[in-house]
Amino acid sequence: MIIGYMRPNHDDPKCEHQLVQLKKLNCDEIISEEHSSAKKRHQLEVILTNLKQGDTIAIPKLFTLADSTRHLMEILENLDSKGAFLQSLEENINTCTQSKYFFIEIVKHLLSFQSDVISENTKKGIYEAKQKGITSGRPKKPDENVKRAIIMYESKKYTLEEIKQETGISKSTLYRYLEN
Repeated sequence: MIIGYMRPNHDDPKCEHQLVQLKKLNCDEIISEEHSSAKKRHQLEVILTNLKQGDTIAIPKLFTLADSTRHLMEILENLDSKGAFLQSLEENINTCTQSKYFFIEIVKHLLSFQSDVISENTKKGIYEAKQKGITSGRPKKPDENVKRAIIMYESKKYTLEEIKQETGISKSTLYRYLEN
């Protein structure tokens, strides 16, 4: 069974272009999300839950299916565990006719590459900031405010909210200093 899946996006808010593309594949069923939100993909969840061995999910392009490389990898692993396939028109990917393991391996390498790039850029940014004398992390509260907050707390005359308003020291920060 070929299941077409489409999702509204900025360029195709009513999925009209995607529908034309999917109809060319003679899909047995075409399912559309009602919105473009990445968080609430109810139709995709239904498709993935009901997949049977040999089924194919057909999509206009990879972005329709997943919003990140990691998300794509999770979906590919789900498909693989069920013996199902993926066909993406724009990228000319069809794991039914190509080696799906080859495609999964490529995505794994891309995921690793993406993580390495992010990690390296983060390290570079932290190093450059240190060279400029910029400290990373949450800024420390001035010691006089912390001391004042502790005195107010120990006097038992003030609520935690009053201490926070007066000193700018949150409850969790105050408790952290009290533990030391």
